Amino acid sequence: MLPELPPLPALTRAEGELIDRYLEAVDLLGRVNPARPGDTYRGLRAAQALVRKAAELRDALTLMHQRGETELHGDTLARALRVLDGERRAARVALPPDGVD
Repeated sequence: MLPELPPLPALTRAEGELIDRYLEAVDLLGRVNPARPGDTYRGLRAAQALVRKAAELRDALTLMHQRGETELHGDTLARALRVLDGERRAARVALPPDGVD
């Protein structure tokens, strides 16, 4: 049985959209990471999708700004990212330790 995850912190709809788009972009960057094994076609497809996700991420931030949400609440957003497995997902973007694929 999996342990119960803590609840997501209260987020505005725009903050939730930002977190979702950010994690989608991180996932794609992890697939493009040239330090990880894989084929070029998979990386190409991820890079193509990344263009669209980057635009969606930009749009989420634009919406926040237009609504007067001018500050990112880092502690709250970091908690949301942790609940949504952001640490593991973002680790795929980093260089793996020497000798580990």
